[in-house]
Amino acid sequence: MKKGLLICCAALVLSMTACSTGAGSSDQSNNQHNALIQIKDFADRKIAFDAVPQHIVALSNGETDIIYALGGELVGRPTSTTPLATKAAEDVEQIGSAHEVDLEKITLLRADVVLGNNPMNTKDIPILEGVGTKVILTSANSVDEIEKQIELFGQLLQKEERASELVQQIEEKLTQYEGNSEVPKPRALLVYGAPGTYMAALPNSLSGNILELAGGTNIAADYPSLQSYPQYAQLNSERIIEANPQLILIMTHGNPEEVKQGFLKEMQTNPAWSSLEAVKENKVEVLPSELFGSNPGTRILESLDYLHEKLEVLKQ
Repeated sequence: MKKGLLICCAALVLSMTACSTGAGSSDQSNNQHNALIQIKDFADRKIAFDAVPQHIVALSNGETDIIYALGGELVGRPTSTTPLATKAAEDVEQIGSAHEVDLEKITLLRADVVLGNNPMNTKDIPILEGVGTKVILTSANSVDEIEKQIELFGQLLQKEERASELVQQIEEKLTQYEGNSEVPKPRALLVYGAPGTYMAALPNSLSGNILELAGGTNIAADYPSLQSYPQYAQLNSERIIEANPQLILIMTHGNPEEVKQGFLKEMQTNPAWSSLEAVKENKVEVLPSELFGSNPGTRILESLDYLHEKLEVLKQ
């Protein structure tokens, strides 16, 4: 069934492409100009809607949270084992994730728009648009980008006032953390982990940005980024030991205890790790996946508070 449906989708894409003439492009441009809602996504793409979309699909938990926080609803949400902040979203159809989109389910849901990731879901745009579904691409590599997501989705749902309130709450939270700059900031190492694979989160990652805004110093700030994962870097034992982090925080989508034990086991291969302040003070912890494993949406307030409290303890 899936193969047949996707073949039909592909055929429709080709058919629509063949019918796209110069006049058609002009009509489309005029319709977009006269549309009720005109937005520009994070990929600098202009998308227009004649009315507030009623059938919305989100490919990540962050977008799911934001839509419901704005008073909207979804017909499709990401497949996830992470607890949802909104009970109303629990019974919504699961449609895969930004990493692996279930195009068949989205087609059957007759989605008006899919909220995807830039640039991960760029490749999915032709087939989705071919079946009549518009695509909005955003990203969440910083608190600032989450605020922009909220504003963009507020525009999409015509809930700009509510969006402004949510952004203001985040800004007020950040203002609370602006303390004495003369007080040394606790040194921390953020590790993204899965059994056998561990990377250091850089400042250009969401978790790295949260760490700095919450009042910490990222000891991996100047590590060279990985080509495949530009928000992360390879762990460097020598530099970590030299920086002597006071706190080591692990993020994971897998079993938290399994990942933590695997990381501790890997640390034991280098006896020098035992000299780290974080290890000696038992400050190696796994962060809550719903707040740090991916974009938490409006729950970024909880993420900031959680990390800020951890850092404040180290200052005492």
